[in-house]
Amino acid sequence: MTTPVVTVIGAGLAGSECALALAGAGIRVVLLEQKPARRTPAQSSDSFCELVCSNSFRGASLANAVGLLKEEMRRLGSQVMATAEETRVPAGGALAVDRERFSAAMSDKLRSHPLIEIRSELVERLPSARPLVVATGPLTGDALAADIARHVGQERLAYYDAIAPIVSAESIDESKVFRASRWDKGETEEDRNAYVNAPLDEAQYRAFVAELRAAQKVAPESFEDVRYFEGCLPIEVMAERGDMTLAFGPMKPVGLTDPRTGRWPFAVVQLRPEDSAETAYNLVGFQTRLIRGEQERLFRSIPGLEQCEILRYGAVHRNTFLRAPLLLDATFQLKTDPGLYFAGQVSGVEGYVESAASGLLVARFVRERLEGREPALPPATTAHGGLVTHLSRHPEDYQPSNITFSHLAPYPPTVGPNGKLLRLAKRAKYEAMAERALADLSAWAGLDPVASANPSAGSGPADAVAASL
Repeated sequence: MTTPVVTVIGAGLAGSECALALAGAGIRVVLLEQKPARRTPAQSSDSFCELVCSNSFRGASLANAVGLLKEEMRRLGSQVMATAEETRVPAGGALAVDRERFSAAMSDKLRSHPLIEIRSELVERLPSARPLVVATGPLTGDALAADIARHVGQERLAYYDAIAPIVSAESIDESKVFRASRWDKGETEEDRNAYVNAPLDEAQYRAFVAELRAAQKVAPESFEDVRYFEGCLPIEVMAERGDMTLAFGPMKPVGLTDPRTGRWPFAVVQLRPEDSAETAYNLVGFQTRLIRGEQERLFRSIPGLEQCEILRYGAVHRNTFLRAPLLLDATFQLKTDPGLYFAGQVSGVEGYVESAASGLLVARFVRERLEGREPALPPATTAHGGLVTHLSRHPEDYQPSNITFSHLAPYPPTVGPNGKLLRLAKRAKYEAMAERALADLSAWAGLDPVASANPSAGSGPADAVAASL
């Protein structure tokens, strides 16, 4: 019998997760990656799984949908999650990593696996080999994107994502900022002091918003139909929506007590460490398309950042994705071409974690079909099931989305002892949904419920959990 081979295009989060999961299950993989021959405009490294936008995998709590998704991934043997744990940096209630160490570790895992053959080449047309997984990310090359568009019979859809700037730690004036995580979250003191917070009073905030609105922005090209993702709007776009939009968004002071005043500031700019040595900080939520000179001027008007050294300027990059409800089935497979799968942001999921999770799912679906079985979809009560649900929603106006609890099946009403319906508080409801999700995930994936109840489950080699995939 011929040994099956799966071709994967792209060594980003989705492609790498998919390749490692398939190889961990004993399936040979040919991984096609354009680096080092060529990089996308947002990339600066030749390593795989490069995190170009942020070093954060977002919230860790199970009362947060992305926190639940990460826990499900751990239990399914995710190598992205295992590597993130190995390279994490303090981030309060979030999971953030040292991006260089993370990429290096993922690259080593891919290069050292005996069942993964990496070919460094620029792919401009879809190969004829099947099964084929396209995981080329938000910056799919023009030639390949055009070929995909011809293949699916649809024009590709594009919107624009923005990158937040990074500043040098030593250029921050510590006398004007304070360290804290929102609501003092974090298991250790290091986590609770993970963020640097630059407080602004009302006059400073309103002056900043006025200057931001007047600042010069990078103008879109005449051929660009700019459609920003609502979850990652540039700060100048948010500022145009109202005087207080930023104060209720990335500059919200809620849960951040300035120890010098004993009160919340009127507004605050949060900075998160970029590396384990904390030599650089990311301006949280400050993605922008301001020109570089304006970025320097505006960000240096923030208290504590008057002398900030900008190590990476904010920028805007294109995202390319399919209109999934019309094109893909529930297994991320093209309806008109069995054996052709799309994973990651090109399929319309949004975010690091969601992209990697889709790669993990596609690996499972491909493996089951190679074994002659029709894939069993993850329960709609799980976060992975929520990703599948999103593929079928809003076919006429499909937009990428981060995972939310609204993607999961609704939680049933709770009846009290007196027979009346109980209204659960939001956090309690989400925690109950998470508990249900993890139980249903164990049943679906055939996991040992005792072993899978350990939050560290799945943090080891993917091969050890491959049987469950």
